Amino acid sequence: MTRRLPWALLAVLVAAQICYPLTGGPTRARLTVATVVLGYLLSVCHALLSRGPRVAAALVAVATGGGFAVEAVGVATGVPFGSYDYSGELGPKLAGVPLIIPLAWTWMAWPAWLAAVRLTTPATVSPTDPPAPAGAGLRVGRIALAAVGLATWDLFLDPQMVAEGYWRWLDATPALPGLPGVPVSNYLGWLLFALLLASALRPLAGPPVAVTDGRDAPLVALYLWTYASSVLAHAVFLDLPASALWGAVGMGATAVPLAVALLRARRHRDEQRPPRTARRPGVDATA
Repeated sequence: MTRRLPWALLAVLVAAQICYPLTGGPTRARLTVATVVLGYLLSVCHALLSRGPRVAAALVAVATGGGFAVEAVGVATGVPFGSYDYSGELGPKLAGVPLIIPLAWTWMAWPAWLAAVRLTTPATVSPTDPPAPAGAGLRVGRIALAAVGLATWDLFLDPQMVAEGYWRWLDATPALPGLPGVPVSNYLGWLLFALLLASALRPLAGPPVAVTDGRDAPLVALYLWTYASSVLAHAVFLDLPASALWGAVGMGATAVPLAVALLRARRHRDEQRPPRTARRPGVDATA
């Protein structure tokens, strides 16, 4: 149950995202809401099953509660993302913020954090090793990496959602080349809040698990799937080549090293595995 449920939720989430380019209009908006809810359930359930109720509650408090707070301030004041407002296509609102928006922050905050933890945890740590205290440099590096891993997802998200008409900026200048409709201030706001979110989450998220443990594999897979599928969808299906390029470079700063680290860890495990002893002909298999 502990290992299977996150994988099952991930499979349903992937299926929903594959359907996204095949839909349009109100159906696409409903599918967007369903996808966010699935992603939220996946991240919170994984935190609960892998780290316990305290960490899951901390994730909800920091990412969901903090996400709603920063969005409500942003809609009301234009700080820190710039002046923007939401359409009514994403469901009911509170303080001008669709209720699924804080869920989206939580959905990707947790895999971004786990990706950063994975990249800053030595591959030689075993499941029986006691958690090693993280030095100040490691803590800062982990927070920065998690923040970048989350904030660069927005290089895909905002251009896509603006193109769908789910939200808009009152003043979208200056913008990144090829990404009209989304001001640079939005990406800077994302990075600032992601840094605050990761800083608050770090002491509450529990110790890192060993690379060979495997319990974080569904969320690491989610992060890599989000990266690869976003590049493909924007470049091929959604007619958003500029955001495909910006996102490929930006989010790739975390996703590509993560993929390389996983390949190296797998190669290391294969090298450490004792070779199979060839069975001699005529030797009894039960001997």
